[in-house]
Amino acid sequence: MSEVKFCENNFAQGVGDVKLKVENEMDNVNVEVEPCLGYCGDCAMGPFALVNDEFIQADTPEELYDKIKQELE
Repeated sequence: MSEVKFCENNFAQGVGDVKLKVENEMDNVNVEVEPCLGYCGDCAMGPFALVNDEFIQADTPEELYDKIKQELE
């Protein structure tokens, strides 16, 4: 099973919608929200997630979702 982790501090970047979309539209994906993932500089720059422990960042939440989807294919 694949794993996608989000930082709760990154929700200000619109990541909450991405989390819900991943949970609702992707099968066999474990979604976790952590208090902090340790990417504070990147967190302030834009939306990001860890996909199977690989750092993925994008300019917009929509682009982040697309990158997560592509990574999991």
